[in-house]
Amino acid sequence: MKGPLVVIGDALLDVDVEGRAGRLCPDAPVPVLDDLTERARPGGAALAAALARHDGVEVVLVTALGDDEAGDRLQRLLEGVEVVALSARGATPVKRRIRAEGQSLVRLDSGGAPGGVAPAPQRALDAVRRAGAVLVSDYGRGTVDAEGLRDVLADVAADIPVVWDPHPRGGEPAPGARLVTPNEEEAAVLAARRGFEVQGPRHSLVSVRRRAEALGRVWRARGVAVTLGARGALLTYGAGTPVLVPAPAVQCIDACGAGDRLATSAAAALASGSVIADAVAEGVRRAAEYVASGGPATLDRRSGTAPAWQTLHVSGPDGSTEDRRPTVVATGGCFDLLHTGHVETLRAARALGDRLVVCLNSDASVRRLKGPGRPIVPEADRARVLLALECVDEVVLFDEDTPVDVLRRVRPAIWTKGGDYAGVDVPELAVLEEWDGQAVVLPYVEGRSTTALVEAASGRSARPPLGAATAARTERSDA
Repeated sequence: MKGPLVVIGDALLDVDVEGRAGRLCPDAPVPVLDDLTERARPGGAALAAALARHDGVEVVLVTALGDDEAGDRLQRLLEGVEVVALSARGATPVKRRIRAEGQSLVRLDSGGAPGGVAPAPQRALDAVRRAGAVLVSDYGRGTVDAEGLRDVLADVAADIPVVWDPHPRGGEPAPGARLVTPNEEEAAVLAARRGFEVQGPRHSLVSVRRRAEALGRVWRARGVAVTLGARGALLTYGAGTPVLVPAPAVQCIDACGAGDRLATSAAAALASGSVIADAVAEGVRRAAEYVASGGPATLDRRSGTAPAWQTLHVSGPDGSTEDRRPTVVATGGCFDLLHTGHVETLRAARALGDRLVVCLNSDASVRRLKGPGRPIVPEADRARVLLALECVDEVVLFDEDTPVDVLRRVRPAIWTKGGDYAGVDVPELAVLEEWDGQAVVLPYVEGRSTTALVEAASGRSARPPLGAATAARTERSDA
């Protein structure tokens, strides 16, 4: 990064009161907690700043703090973070969670009533101008609307990556933000506030995509990534096919701060030169690692980063009961010499619904697309290998050059494509619209392709072994 990560937003003091629940209260059916311990940590924008500092990033936090014990305590917790404090009326917001054996029983909020905030000092404005990236965490408590801040954010957005993590209580992102990261519920509320009525099931990818595209146009944001919890994040660029970044399957007890973890990691990645899709993928990966490692408790570990974490297959389909008709997902390709990239993409596709149908190019179709030397594996064997995968429910052969006709027979709710189609319209889009289907792009696994395997086997390639750290980008059109 050429400059620090500047985090702008509303800081909170989070306090966890942990106890052991071994009996019920005699006069009410509620647990009694014994052996109480109290743990305080930064919350809100302060959590985002602390997470970035935990990663070794230089961080400046611009936030409004009350002149009280909670504000002082919060600043002491932000070790290594440069804090530019704006004077705020009222008390510093405090959120207390009463917990037993890792489970929250009740939350008690105090302080933090929205009120006036003093104008941003010159020190804050200068910090934004020299930032390597800016992350705005707006909880609607006044920091972001301090006089001068929005103007300088609009001025620098063309040159400095600005990531905006919005909240329904907050204002709209400054025009030109590189990336806006609402969660699914926030996107629905913000779209409704703007008068965007979306037809269809509330949680369908079609509905999520339409809201994100509409909000992106209004905000003039370069990208909008709607976070979907266990389903990952859906990234849109205002038009074209969205990118669906799947989340690894992890066990999660405490997801508090996962959105902050994602936004912070994406902002740092953008500052280091990553493109938006890669930054969102990094954010999803780090958020999964964060919740798998205990959520906010990771900040209590003073040494190193979180424990070693292995990418697993993506999580199962959304558990919403709003529309439980089976969701059919389809993908297509040649699948000649099945490799890790294929398997991971198929697993990611299956996690989007209840049934995965693979539309498989026939031998004749492959020859027309790839040349007379392909396929290496005949269609019957390719189909058997695919069906042997737990994530594949059905294989349908098609002989045409495009899967349009077979899609009309299968009528999937979701059609997945490889990463080369990010931000552009896929050829099958018109036929999908006949039944309100949604196309999404799934990221590739780097360095894996059938073409590379064929060249290596024939001795025509000097490329390093697949999966080596030095592996270059290879041709990736062999989905």
